[in-house]
Amino acid sequence: MSNELSMAERATIAALLKQGWSKRRIARELGLHRDTVRRHASELARQTATATAQSTSTDSKQATPVEVTTGSADSKQATPAEVTTGSVEPPSRSKCEPYRQVIEQKAEAGLTAQRIYQDLTTEHGYKGAYEAVKRMVRRLCAGEELPFRRLESAPGAEAQVDFGVGAPVLDAAGKRRRTHVLRLGLSFSRKAYSEAVFQQTTDNLLACLENAFLYWGGVPRTLVIDNLRAAVTQPDWYDPELHPKISAFAQHYGTTVWPTKSYTPRHKGKIESGINYVKENALKGRVFPGLAEENEHLLHWENRVADLRIHGTTKKQVRQLFEIEKSALLPLPATRFPFFHEDQRIVHRDGHVEVAKAYYSVPPEYMGHTVWARWDSRLVRILNSRFEQIALHPCHGDYGDCA
Repeated sequence: MSNELSMAERATIAALLKQGWSKRRIARELGLHRDTVRRHASELARQTATATAQSTSTDSKQATPVEVTTGSADSKQATPAEVTTGSVEPPSRSKCEPYRQVIEQKAEAGLTAQRIYQDLTTEHGYKGAYEAVKRMVRRLCAGEELPFRRLESAPGAEAQVDFGVGAPVLDAAGKRRRTHVLRLGLSFSRKAYSEAVFQQTTDNLLACLENAFLYWGGVPRTLVIDNLRAAVTQPDWYDPELHPKISAFAQHYGTTVWPTKSYTPRHKGKIESGINYVKENALKGRVFPGLAEENEHLLHWENRVADLRIHGTTKKQVRQLFEIEKSALLPLPATRFPFFHEDQRIVHRDGHVEVAKAYYSVPPEYMGHTVWARWDSRLVRILNSRFEQIALHPCHGDYGDCA
């Protein structure tokens, strides 16, 4: 007798096994070999076990029970809810659903999920959770950012600095004027300071850094900066050359400036994401009547929004972590950095150089040589090519002349 069973024989064996017949009795009644019935019974058991596992799995979208009867009306497909609970439950409705159109418009405008959540809360009375908004934005927006590795720092050990595009301001004629926003962020707590300027000059950079130190009440031990022209005169992979005023500023505050290696923005990844955060969350879509108004908005935003958020990497509130980091910062010096002007001068044959419409003596061995003159409202310093001081004089004119 052939061991191949017809569909009718298979269905009959399944029905008799369900009724409790023994394999010996089924073989005898159907005229089959007992091994054939035993093999088919084993196959039925495996199919039943597989169907049960699929029906209870949380990943299964639809479960189909194994048919054990012939032509029975009970052998219909079941939904996952029917398989696990015996009843069909309606899917839960997101609390963001009434705001779907608003979220779509803001997502198309390029706003982040966090900014959308803030606008929904303040402008539309949304009472749901931020995670619900983030899930809906993810569904609406295609693509995800690639993950990257972060290196964490000890409290007070590091701050990262970078410039980004700020919000435009209106000049006296009502025309938009471009601004740059500098953001300085502590690597441990992510506490940050943001300030908008019109130009990326060395003096503007130093003024923003000093304002950040005063805002924090302390100084980080290292400053990681990009190869900005305002800070680095000669970019180099191993030995970049800093602007002399940057070096003097770092010495005054007891910190160290570390330029990143060229074409490696990942070396300051925390501030790269921080710049995007302030551009997308605080400034995008805004126009200010002046620079002071933009900086006032940035300061308020840092205190009321950025400081109160739960950071995505640390999973803790920025302000709480800053309370830990604040005591680890270096103390502020007794005086502020004396901002000075600096330029090269050629020593005249009479042994003097001209600085701000006045003349100052230089040691005679430097006659005809090029030196550096560094002056502020009080003093005029003459430096050689190695930036070693070779002469020191009080400023002859008033501040306007020397400045």
